[in-house]
This record gives sequence, structure tokens and C-alpha cells, in this order.
Amino acid sequence: MANVLIIGTADTKADEMLFMKEVIEVEGASAPIMDVGVLGDPPFSPDYSKHDVAAAANTTNEAIATLGDENLAMTKTAEGATKLCLSLYEEGKVDAVLILGGTMGTDLALDVTAALPLGIPKMIVSTVSFSHLIPPERLAPDVMMILWSGGLYGLNSICKSILSQAAGAALGAAKTVRKIESDKPVVGMSSLGSSALRYMVYLKPELEKRGYELAVFHTTGQGGRALESLASQKKFVCVMDFSLQEVVNEMKGSIVTAGSDRLEAASAAGIPQIIAPGATDLIDIPTWKGLPKEFEDRPYHAHNRLIASVTMTADERREAARLICNKLAKATAPVKLIMPLQGIEEWDREGNDLHDAEGLAALADEFRNIARNIAKAPIDLIELDAHINDEAFAQKVLEIFDGWVEEGLIQKV
Repeated sequence: MANVLIIGTADTKADEMLFMKEVIEVEGASAPIMDVGVLGDPPFSPDYSKHDVAAAANTTNEAIATLGDENLAMTKTAEGATKLCLSLYEEGKVDAVLILGGTMGTDLALDVTAALPLGIPKMIVSTVSFSHLIPPERLAPDVMMILWSGGLYGLNSICKSILSQAAGAALGAAKTVRKIESDKPVVGMSSLGSSALRYMVYLKPELEKRGYELAVFHTTGQGGRALESLASQKKFVCVMDFSLQEVVNEMKGSIVTAGSDRLEAASAAGIPQIIAPGATDLIDIPTWKGLPKEFEDRPYHAHNRLIASVTMTADERREAARLICNKLAKATAPVKLIMPLQGIEEWDREGNDLHDAEGLAALADEFRNIARNIAKAPIDLIELDAHINDEAFAQKVLEIFDGWVEEGLIQKV
């Protein structure tokens, strides 16, 4: 029988939690409730009380309540909820989590879902789902969210529809999810679709021939976040990070970001990395917001009605090179940095709309200068007279990869 753990503040959201419990249990599953409230007492007896939650954080509910600060109180409660949820999962008592909340509950939910392993269904019902209030660093790589419309205070027909969908999604996922079972080592790779960057088209079959599994992450914010999250969990034997657009987006204040720690997890985890500055000539902007005034004089490319890009100046590209190298210099495993001298995304090929020979040369020159000055760092710069989408780039990547396998730096299949 599937066990869907419902988490929320039972003193203020009892009706909603009990409604979801009923929806799940009528389908023959179990739906225990964890109360993460602080001040009030619920009108029913939760399976896991606020006192149980506080005890998991090595404190008491009374001590949390007397902190005198709602942010500190919820942060401590989130600590207890996370530890208790992980303990229940390890005991085989949790097959999925379903967490309900406004900004307070969502703050807690992000901690709980980030701590749970990949593959455990995680559904957050939130009034701020998909909001830019949520920093990408806090999102689990497989979290699900649904917008809790019209449900800020009490049940009604609108929010019942949404709560029942969320309950069904969590239960359905708990019943149908497949455990992560693979005897093949996984290589993590970043890319930007197949129009701007397409090296994976060649690399995927070649890596599979060698007995490896390739996971490609779309670097439009959440893709890079997922790559970082899984790298921190050491899910990869090698990271091929060839699309670093999110790094420069963060540098320039774009909302299309994977967080300030993008390009750092693999280095901290000691995973060998092959790096290329794919798409670091571009700053992403939402197409629907229009072109900001500071970018009006720059070459512009509208990819679709969601996302567009403007080009970076030569000075900005030098700044990006320094930022990338500063991050890579912290690596605890070997790093190969490939600089494709003929271009770093398809639209910047000679003859295409975003081609900028001066900007490309500035990027290469800055990498060259940095490589000379940080010889003691684990970064090895390779200048390649090819475009990043040329087969020659993929061949160089495979040459490095195969060498590391032979040296024992990458698990041999």
C-alpha cells in the first residue's frame, strides 16, 4: 500500500489536509499527516505532531514558539520536519510527500523535498508555485509543484479541484515511479537544446558504445540547477559542462539563472570535468518582457515567445572567462577547459546573425591569460581550431574522456 505523507500546518489548514487525506485513502492508500504548525493546536490528532517535529530538531515546540521570530521558528521547524521525514523514509514509511502551504509552508517544503533522494515523488501545493521568489538553489531536481489557487483561507470548489489533483498526482507517482536502477555509470552533460548546441547528438551514441549512460540537462535555469544538485550527490562519474549560459546570466542579473553556485558542485564533489564555454556570448531575457533599454543596441535573437538573447560585449566576455576560471580553480579533480576558437554556439558561426569575431577572440585571449597565471590550479586549457558544434569538438572530448578512463580517473566499464 502506498504511503503519501501529507505535511502542513494542521492548526490553520486542517480542512485542506483532511480533504487530501480523504482523496488519497478512498483510493486504498495511506495518508498520514505531519503537523508543522507552531502556535496553534489542530482540531484533530495528526499522525506526527508538532511536538514530534520539534523533537526531531532536538528541541521542543515551546522553545520554538518562544524564539519570538516567525522566520526563525519556521526555519527550526523545517529542520525537524526534514529530519523526521528522512527518518520515516528510511524506515519504509514514506513513498511520496505532499506538502501544502503559502510562503511559510513553501519555505519548509523546499527544505524537505531537497533532502529526499531522487525518485521519491515530491509534490508541493503552494500559493507561490513557479514564482521568482523561489531561488533555484533550493529546488530538488525532481520536485513537482501546483499552484494553489483560491485556497488561502478554507475550502471551496476551486481549491478542492486543485487539492484533489495534487493528491492524485502524488498518489499516482508513488504507485508508478520506477526506482533508479542502472548498472551503467552516468555522465552528466549540459546543453542548450539542439539548435544552438548539438554536440550531444554525436557524443551520446559514442558514450553508450563505451558502456556509459548520458544525462543531458537543458541550461535554461532549472536544468543547470538539477545538474548541480545531482553532481553534489556524486551521481556522475564525469561532468561535461559545455553550456555555461546560466553562469553569465547570473553574472548579468538575468532571471534565467541556475543560482550563484552554478559550475561549482562537480568541483566540490571531486568529479572530473570537461568544460567548454558554450553560449557564454549570450544573455537571456524573457521575450515577453521586451528588450531592456541597456540592451537596445545589441544584436538580438528571439528563440521563441518565452526566451530571447542578446550578445555580450568583449569586455563582458573577459569578465565571464575570469568568473568561470575562478570557479574551476576550486576543483579537487582534473579539469580540461576546451576553447573552440571558431565559435561557441550555432548562431555565432561566421556568416550568422550573432557572429562577433572580436568578442570570441577576447574570450579566448582571457582564458589564455588566466591559464598562464594559475598553472598550479587543476585547469588545463585546450585551444581547439573548430566550432563547438563541429565533430572535431566531440572527438576531442572523447579523446580526453577515454584517456581519463585508461588512467583510472573515471570508472571503467
